[in-house]
Amino acid sequence: MHLAAFHTDTRTRFDFRGDKEPIFADGHIQNLSLFLTSAVGLGAGADLWAEVPIHRLAFTDAIGRREKTGLGDPAFHLRWSPSAWLPDALPPLAVRGGLRLPVGDFPVEAEVIPLGEGQRDWELLVETGASFYPRPIYAQLWMGHRWRERNETSLFKPGDEWFFLSAVGASRGKLGGKITLEGWQGGTPFQENIPISSARREMLQALVTGSVSLGGGALEAGARIPLAGKNLPAGPGLILGYFRTFHR
Repeated sequence: MHLAAFHTDTRTRFDFRGDKEPIFADGHIQNLSLFLTSAVGLGAGADLWAEVPIHRLAFTDAIGRREKTGLGDPAFHLRWSPSAWLPDALPPLAVRGGLRLPVGDFPVEAEVIPLGEGQRDWELLVETGASFYPRPIYAQLWMGHRWRERNETSLFKPGDEWFFLSAVGASRGKLGGKITLEGWQGGTPFQENIPISSARREMLQALVTGSVSLGGGALEAGARIPLAGKNLPAGPGLILGYFRTFHR
């Protein structure tokens, strides 16, 4: 089980060209999101994940301040590892399919902050990794594709996305650390079947975290640093989380 908090406080964004600029009309974004993720083993090489987000979102500009707190869009993943059935000499490999449901509040009013995106997302990805034992170092790699349905309330269809995550971590005694590079590149979105190429979203960001063993699990803290992007906030964020496994 993993509980993580992400906090962002920024006045800058990446525009459609990828340049960093102030948010229009002296805009100011302040977001705090909690993610509770739980995984349950289903059998040899298979497990089920569920992620539930809770958001506290605030946006201030020349018009005023808008706030919203509540449940976001939950996601569910089923992962299967053929490595559990293959010779140990082969590298670890897993295939994961996921579904994100439009549960978060998505009002039509322009002055109300939405807690979700209002449409289903489907994704399929491949995971692999390596341990460099006896050195306490490991590496991870995820790559996948996300299919995004149309929001039938706003008639907006986000562009489908390719995404990846790569990480290198190490541990010594109760202490650990990890450097992660992740990103995604979205296709052209559509508004009422009209393509809007200038609204494509992209992001490349680094996450640097440290951890310490605590209470049967691990407490982690770090920073999320946007390196490049398009049509997304450009400010850094803080990360605080706790991870623990339970055995029957």
